[in-house]
Amino acid sequence: MAAGRRGVSGNMAWRGCFLRWTRGDICITTTRGSRFPLITQQRCGFRKAPKKPEVKKAEVEEAALKQSELIEGVNQRKGVEPPIQPSPPRSFGRLFKPLVFTVGFSGCSFGAATIWQYESLKSRVQTYMDEARAEWLEKLRPQKQGDLQKQTDDTAYWHRWWNQLSDFQKQTIVVLFQVNQWWDSLTQGQRTVSGIIAANALVLCCWRIPSLQRTMVKYFTSNPASKAMCFPMVLSTFSHYSFLHMAANMYVLWSFSSSIVSLLGPEQFMAVYLSAGVISTFISYMCKTATGRFGPSLGASGAIMTVLAAVCTKIPDAKLAIVFLPMFTFTAGSALKAIVAVDTVGLVLGWRFFDHAAHLGGTLFGIWYVAYGHELIWKNREPLVKIWHDLRTKGPGGGGAL
Repeated sequence: MAAGRRGVSGNMAWRGCFLRWTRGDICITTTRGSRFPLITQQRCGFRKAPKKPEVKKAEVEEAALKQSELIEGVNQRKGVEPPIQPSPPRSFGRLFKPLVFTVGFSGCSFGAATIWQYESLKSRVQTYMDEARAEWLEKLRPQKQGDLQKQTDDTAYWHRWWNQLSDFQKQTIVVLFQVNQWWDSLTQGQRTVSGIIAANALVLCCWRIPSLQRTMVKYFTSNPASKAMCFPMVLSTFSHYSFLHMAANMYVLWSFSSSIVSLLGPEQFMAVYLSAGVISTFISYMCKTATGRFGPSLGASGAIMTVLAAVCTKIPDAKLAIVFLPMFTFTAGSALKAIVAVDTVGLVLGWRFFDHAAHLGGTLFGIWYVAYGHELIWKNREPLVKIWHDLRTKGPGGGGAL
């Protein structure tokens, strides 16, 4: 009897029991020391798989067409980008138009800068002559007794006008006066790059408008796999999607603006900056086509690298420092060598975080322009100046002077 009880107890203690739920198709197996997932089985063994209905090819194509139309309609309503098309083959023939555009746009930039400098110089000379003539006539005119009384009346008039203004109008005038003082305190280089910074900020705001996403991706990002290849070479130079990206680039441009404009002048600087943006993008196109690593790029880094390289080449002994580590200083020549080395390694190893090809292309263009480009391009602009001067004075025999 005791042995029977021990046998029953042993059998109850052993947890290897098999339970079946007759209403379902679930078998639960339990074993000592382990757990198994639920196993779904058929109640009555194996069942014969049902025959799959034959689908005609025409029905499949019609269903796929309806599905693609439905997806396209949903994407249009949501304003999202369609799936990325497969990359085109590596054909350098596609780069012929960007090459012509690069040469033509760079030439137009320097031509426009030449005309701008001519008109600016002419305007300054004319203003100086007008002021000198007015001052000479003022000295020749005899002093009248009523002049002092007129100045007193003018002061009283402006005093009454100021007292009639509201507090808001007075504050507005004060703010505008302070802005004008701040603008006058800037260097010529800082005033020159202020327009570039404003354009970049405007494009950054356009990236935040959902209805403009397709246009921004098409025209404000440069990609050799895109249908639009030429205009994005210029527009992407003013395009930033991230505020931090734009802030970093504009800070570097602002820091070197006084040096580069004092070296080149505002007109030549703008020509070099715009040309650098297009040239660095074309170098990026070439590298992406050669490696097959297509993808969109944007940002002013290529043009800013040209500015940085030009200053460092012209003033290699200048002391530079990192904004967050001002205690560590280094020469501009050392910084330029480090930049070239990092971008070269990134290009060879295929780093994708930055467009190292555009960076390297902008850097090399800046070095070349300071060493040779200024002599070859800017100092040979005199024929264009003569042509424009003849047009402005209505023919070679016309009157007028610069």
